[in-house]
Amino acid sequence: MPKKVFVSGVFDLLHSGHIAFLEEAARYGDVYVAIGSDRTVFDLKGRPPVNSEAERLYMLRSLGCVRQAFISSGTGMLDFVAEFKQIKPDIFIVNEDGNLPDKRRLCEEHGVQYVVLTRAPHEGLAARSTTALRQVVTMPFRIDLAGGWLDQPYVSKYHPGPVITISIEPTVEFNDRSGMASSTRRAALELWGPRLPSENPEKLAKILFCYDNPPGTKYISGSQDAIGIAMPGLNIAHYNGEYWPERIESVHDELVLQFIERALYLVPLGPRGREYDVISQTQIDAVRAKALADAALGCWNAILNRDIWGFGRCFKESFDAQVAMFPLMMNEMVAGMIEQYKDRALGWKLSGAGGGGYLILVSDKPIEQAIRIVIRRKSD
Repeated sequence: MPKKVFVSGVFDLLHSGHIAFLEEAARYGDVYVAIGSDRTVFDLKGRPPVNSEAERLYMLRSLGCVRQAFISSGTGMLDFVAEFKQIKPDIFIVNEDGNLPDKRRLCEEHGVQYVVLTRAPHEGLAARSTTALRQVVTMPFRIDLAGGWLDQPYVSKYHPGPVITISIEPTVEFNDRSGMASSTRRAALELWGPRLPSENPEKLAKILFCYDNPPGTKYISGSQDAIGIAMPGLNIAHYNGEYWPERIESVHDELVLQFIERALYLVPLGPRGREYDVISQTQIDAVRAKALADAALGCWNAILNRDIWGFGRCFKESFDAQVAMFPLMMNEMVAGMIEQYKDRALGWKLSGAGGGGYLILVSDKPIEQAIRIVIRRKSD
């Protein structure tokens, strides 16, 4: 009897990368595909899929490598649990950006083998992804490398300091509420359409910040989000008790950007829950704010010197300083993931406000099954 192989996903804009993944999964046994509903896609990504669930179901059922396909009945990242329990698979297969601790835990609880495949195109074909097929949408995401929270006046009023960001290409369709400035990116898409205008990047960042925070906004998005999206390369913004930084320094040196790309690895944790409120318990004071500022400056110097050990150490110190002020950034799941990777990484932090998103690792050695990033370069 062939083994039952369970896979899940959205499978929007079906392409050769999807087919290659499903064909490889079929080598393990009969493939059962759980497809995210239109409602689930909207909840997780903040937009509906291009193709409806009925169309996606029809296409997947037409593939010879798929034994059965169905629309998952649940919601959220584990919308397929009911079908998973009903089918009782032998193997659950994911790729790197679908590799979540909750999926692994589900398999452990039910004695199911958990397999993570590396994205690889079919021989002779270019690598494909749904995001790549949306290349008309080139709006970048951003990663907060160090100092995050100092762009909020209620933190930097205690001690001035920098926030370091990188603008990254949309090579991965990062989940909503995962600390990659996805909400500010949506504002940029509303404002300008699928790509940034060809204007002064800092001017664009100011426009985006204002558009994203109209009068009456209860929770102001930090300006580092707009800066990280609109300004290419590596940027350090210096804050001193105001929403907009006193100055911004940009670095476009190719060796520095390649150093960062080689050092960073992202492990998905899943999006934050809608009820998550990181600022409900804070311990902000001058000592903690200074610790965050000092760690960010140390991180900046290590990056410019391409010092991987210093980068990893200060990266972790910046995260520790964040958690000291915002304890709810950490939870049992995050602590467990850090424990899993701490012997393979030189430093770690969470994307954005924590509580989910991505565990970002600094390492001098490859970390399997992690996501790599591409920094957006300055156009000529």
